[in-house]
Amino acid sequence: MLSPVVLGVLFLVLAAEFVNGWTDAPNSIATVVSTRVLSPGKALLMASVLNALGALSGTAVAATIGKGIVDPSVISIYTVGAAMVGIIFWSTLAWYYGLPTSESHALIAGLTGAALATAGPEALILGGWKKVGIGLLFSSFLGFAAGLLLMVAIYWIFQKAHPAFIRRVFGRLQIVSAGFMAYSHGSNDGQKFIGAFCLVLLLSGVMPEFHVPLWVILLCAVTMALGTAIGGWRIMKTLGMSLTKLEPVHGFAAETAAAGTIVLASHFGIPLSTTHTISTAIMGVGATRRFSAVRWGVTRNIVTAWVLTFPICGVVAWGTTKLVLLFVR
Repeated sequence: MLSPVVLGVLFLVLAAEFVNGWTDAPNSIATVVSTRVLSPGKALLMASVLNALGALSGTAVAATIGKGIVDPSVISIYTVGAAMVGIIFWSTLAWYYGLPTSESHALIAGLTGAALATAGPEALILGGWKKVGIGLLFSSFLGFAAGLLLMVAIYWIFQKAHPAFIRRVFGRLQIVSAGFMAYSHGSNDGQKFIGAFCLVLLLSGVMPEFHVPLWVILLCAVTMALGTAIGGWRIMKTLGMSLTKLEPVHGFAAETAAAGTIVLASHFGIPLSTTHTISTAIMGVGATRRFSAVRWGVTRNIVTAWVLTFPICGVVAWGTTKLVLLFVR
């Protein structure tokens, strides 16, 4: 039997995963919906299935989150619970304003702030933070460059093709690229809260050592899909319609570039932001038409949300941990 405290923290992890479905998972299907290649219902069904398959593809990212960012031996389940409070607070606020946030950075910042409040700097693991830094470079720069270069290559290959032919061909190909994007999202982002869930099971003594059971993967995947179904439209609208005007060929290029970047990172267990990756890929694709094709005002708001994620989630988690520990003691 699990204690009420353990059940409460596990519930907070699932609540954060649900919010992840609001704010992060819609990234994988935003472009295919905005270009009208798929209806929201069909896109959601595809994303739900492929996100789950992506989460089943490996556990390297889950392991990085679960035991590679903070030292499990010096923290408690209260630490994880406080981190989830910071994530839920900030991500819900950003979702209300239609801003896509990075649940990767929210989770890492939350765990870091809570761990510092629990055990100080010695709770942090340097090797895991190196992967976080690499992930930031992957998502920001490689996403933009890959989107831009792939779009340039498509323009060069199909420069003499009729626009109607382009739309017809890439309308079909975008279904494949959207599926690839959903799968890659599950392989990286879908694993992060799975790692947090398993960390709670480890800290509470339910698991003798860190591993990822199949039932945890399925539970978190279903929770994330429900979040996307209930509240994902706000983020789909921002990324798919407000950032730049997209045709199927642009959606294909952005999704393929972002998904390739994410799968590469997942292979090495690097937790990166799928929000950053697909957003910068869309920016790169949009910039190939003309620099002004990207709505930089919307971009500024998105980047501001990215920048604020680390300090806000970290501070909220730190303060929550201090209050909880004071009460417990």
